[in-house]
Amino acid sequence: MLRLFALALALCAILSIGAVLLLRWLDPPFSAYMAETALSARIARDSTYQVRHRWVDLAQISPNLPLAVVASEDQKFPEHWGFDVEAIEKAYAMNQHSHRVRGASTISQQVAKNMFLWTGRSYIRKALEAYFTVLIEACWPKRRILEMYLNIAEFGYGTYGAEAAAERYFHKRAALLSRRDAALMAAVLPNPQRLLVAAPSPYVEQRRAWILEQMQALGGPEMLNEIDAYPDRHR
Repeated sequence: MLRLFALALALCAILSIGAVLLLRWLDPPFSAYMAETALSARIARDSTYQVRHRWVDLAQISPNLPLAVVASEDQKFPEHWGFDVEAIEKAYAMNQHSHRVRGASTISQQVAKNMFLWTGRSYIRKALEAYFTVLIEACWPKRRILEMYLNIAEFGYGTYGAEAAAERYFHKRAALLSRRDAALMAAVLPNPQRLLVAAPSPYVEQRRAWILEQMQALGGPEMLNEIDAYPDRHR
């Protein structure tokens, strides 16, 4: 039994490493989160659910959007190796004295869980998330991580990725998103099924204003040169 268990673990490790390596170059048609949400909607017979998703390369997305999501979600993205230890420590300290759980996931962690895992909270899922985060950071350049995130992130119920969201909410291509457009899209990322791009609440508008300030404080789109996100555009 131990031998079979070890073989099963080895096989899972080989398959997971192979999948991560393959996705360094292959653009996925969907993510695990997208598949799970679609299945849940089908089981619930939710006729309002409609998948909107179209992959575009990072070069076809306005630099305003990656800058906005880095400013709002993970300002240490260019320098960390998948985990923001300081943010994790702060979140842990706050969660000890609050009933509201605060997360500290980096962009890399969000890619890991949305691309490969199921939703929910458990030690097994968190361990797998950490495992895939390490693999992603080891196998993909930062530019690819950011590109993947912007193409699989949920910006509204059934709306995934920068291109689908730009077309749905602003009737334009992702390449044409303005700073305010991008900041608004980034503002709903903590909970895109409750925080709406189409009908932003005062809280969302407040977050957009803060994100715009952070985008400026980070140095504008030129900051993306640190991760070679747009090497031809800004050099």
